[in-house]
Amino acid sequence: MEYTELGRSGLKVAKICLGTMTFGRQVSEADAHALMDHAVARGVDFLDTAEMYPVPPSAETHTHTESIIGRWLAARPGMRQRIVLASKVAGPVRGYQWIRNASPDLTGEDIIRACEDSLRRLQTDYLDLYQIHWPVRNVPMFGAIYFDPARDRPVSSIHEQLDALGRLVRDGKVRAIGLSNETPYGVAEFVRVAEQHGLPRIASVQNPYCLINRSVENGLDETMYRYGVSLLAYSPLGFGLLTGKYDDSGIEPQGGRAPGRMALFESMRKQRWGRPEALAAARRYNALAREHGMTPARMALAFCYTKWQVASTIIGVTNREQLDEDIDAWGTTLSPEVLAEIDRIRWEIRDPAQ
Repeated sequence: MEYTELGRSGLKVAKICLGTMTFGRQVSEADAHALMDHAVARGVDFLDTAEMYPVPPSAETHTHTESIIGRWLAARPGMRQRIVLASKVAGPVRGYQWIRNASPDLTGEDIIRACEDSLRRLQTDYLDLYQIHWPVRNVPMFGAIYFDPARDRPVSSIHEQLDALGRLVRDGKVRAIGLSNETPYGVAEFVRVAEQHGLPRIASVQNPYCLINRSVENGLDETMYRYGVSLLAYSPLGFGLLTGKYDDSGIEPQGGRAPGRMALFESMRKQRWGRPEALAAARRYNALAREHGMTPARMALAFCYTKWQVASTIIGVTNREQLDEDIDAWGTTLSPEVLAEIDRIRWEIRDPAQ
């Protein structure tokens, strides 16, 4: 496995990261432990989680993923030193009434307490990377595309958020910090405030990036490049749409086959990945892959694995076969012909899962 530095942090991570948001709902604890063992054995020693996982989140299951990982670590002495472990603090409430009593803000003290709670669940003294899961300020995200100034409300400043993250770094509880679901403005402002006040610089941003959502290339990639911030690409398979498993029957639940995440959870079908336009676009990319002798998943992953914008690609799996397929796609090179056709399709349909 190849490794890369996250931003200017000095933290080296594998080019493939195992996402864990299925652990605790779609994946049992025993199976999750086996998947992590296998991933590490194959060189994927970078794990990403969050306090709100598993997804879709609920009052009954949130935080379970971190606890599953914590018990995995506790049962394997020495494993903590072998892996890079990342987690995230949830931003202001988005209908999740069980997180911080539905607070519309995320204060510095909230960040400190959330990190300490994550450390206890994960049964570790430190996190290699700690990220703000989504912006505290008003910003279009998770499928929204228009900024509405009328939605602005007083919230904790970026300075306060960075100050709290800086305390965690100084106390040795966090090695590097990052953001998630951010905008070009957010990246630039976090860097500016950090440099102005001598606070830790963000190392990375975790945003969606795949064939049906290349919105990173609409200005965020330049911002990250010029400020020395790395991209952690999530949903490289478009929530499963880019595997081809929904091509024939669609995303609604069907009998006779093992249901994917989109079919299992109605809340997922109501999000950007469930748009009819997203499935229609995925079908075109999947057909292109097959025309060139590849599985849809291999082409979609190779696209992310080889893009200059991507530092590490976060893969999410529910079984060992998927994990091996995702890792085996590493090293696949897409021909100029395929890349040109990918760009031609995007020119027509843009980013339907943005």
